[in-house]
Amino acid sequence: MVGTAVLAGGTLLATPGSALADPQEGLGHETKPGQPYRGNPQPERDWLGSYVVNGQQVWCVQFAFTAPDSGEEYRPGDELKTKWGEKIPDDVAANISYLLLRYGTTQDADKAAALAHLLHSWTSAPRNAGDLNPAKGFKDIAYDVDGHLAKLPEGAKNAVESLRAEAVENRGPWDAALTAPEEPQTIGQAAEWKLTVERAGDKGVGDVPVKLNVTDAEVEGLGEDGTVTTPEDGSPLALKVTPTGPNPKITGELSAPADRPYVQQAVNQPDTTQRVVSTGGEKQLTVEDATTAVTAPGVVQVGKLDAESQAGIAGVALRVTAPDGKPALRQDGSELVGPDGQPAVVTTGADGTVSVPGLKTPQDVVITEVAPAKGYEESFDAANPPSVAGKLEPGQTLTLSLTNKANTPTVPIQIPAGDPGVTAGETVEFGEMSLLGAGALAVAVATVLGGWALRRRIGEGGQQ
Repeated sequence: MVGTAVLAGGTLLATPGSALADPQEGLGHETKPGQPYRGNPQPERDWLGSYVVNGQQVWCVQFAFTAPDSGEEYRPGDELKTKWGEKIPDDVAANISYLLLRYGTTQDADKAAALAHLLHSWTSAPRNAGDLNPAKGFKDIAYDVDGHLAKLPEGAKNAVESLRAEAVENRGPWDAALTAPEEPQTIGQAAEWKLTVERAGDKGVGDVPVKLNVTDAEVEGLGEDGTVTTPEDGSPLALKVTPTGPNPKITGELSAPADRPYVQQAVNQPDTTQRVVSTGGEKQLTVEDATTAVTAPGVVQVGKLDAESQAGIAGVALRVTAPDGKPALRQDGSELVGPDGQPAVVTTGADGTVSVPGLKTPQDVVITEVAPAKGYEESFDAANPPSVAGKLEPGQTLTLSLTNKANTPTVPIQIPAGDPGVTAGETVEFGEMSLLGAGALAVAVATVLGGWALRRRIGEGGQQ
């Protein structure tokens, strides 16, 4: 995992008034025997690894200078150069910055020894064969690169090659970006944001921790410390972000390898003590993006029912509006209108219902009958058409219903076949007639038939 070693941008200070202590070695390996040079205080061994200064793990350069005491006081120094005061090539400086950032807090002895070896190889390598002359003193002796590598354990040797290759592959400069979805999100519904950390050539860098600060949203898998880590293969990290408010926003910060590493120089013994290399993480990158979020859309479902049977009435035209008569709003905020630009009209289906989905929430919706269905004309008042209203909540279905009374039933009048002028077996409809008219006609027919029967009986009885 990428870590920020403890010396980034800081200063190592001994406790005022305290005496210096002996050097304290951290993690790494010793190489035996030590490299020969004039005045070597420990000819039996050399140390390749970290040191502990004021309780912190540090890394040193300037091979053969005195190791730092555990209470050494350090002040920020200059850009890291070779032991001979020469500028380090840009690519090598980038390698150093990356390795300090990535392994400055390592707890692996092989990697610690490998890092120390590479630092000395890049800053104190011999310029010519004479720089390895054992007659030289600590200020002038070069680091025997091949000799020290040969004395390292096999695991550390392997780590040297893997760290070197990794540095070339992943060194800075880095670029980081956070991208929110193009479309507005829906509150309460997760969508994918993309976090990328890339090096030169648009190649992704893996295993990079990024500290996030989240507003109006929740991020799935976010640790308690607010940190996420890019995938090991360097692919973009997909963040599942669920808005909790209207303005989701995420900012992030990560440590990237500095363009060039800097050193911190010992104050107590500036001309004899090894310099401490600052970490590669002084360069902080930030990422940020934001979007908007809307509430979940809602659905209005309307049923048109017969007042007596409660059966659905098909083919009823209904207008959908806001309470002020303006069009209702779709989820994207646009007006729900028909081809004529007026508030949309929907028609009930065979079951007497119709649904209007994708509406913005929350909003008040009014459903008004535009024209009656066939057979329900009598109860329809065009000046005051039936309507119903309700409030549509986020993600909900608002169920509304309207009832209509059927027209007053009518009774058809039928005359039996055989009446003068009517063919036998035919039924004649006289159209619609009220129940009162039908009764009067029945009385009149009964009266006529009764009188005819009475006259017949009189004729048959002679003089009665």
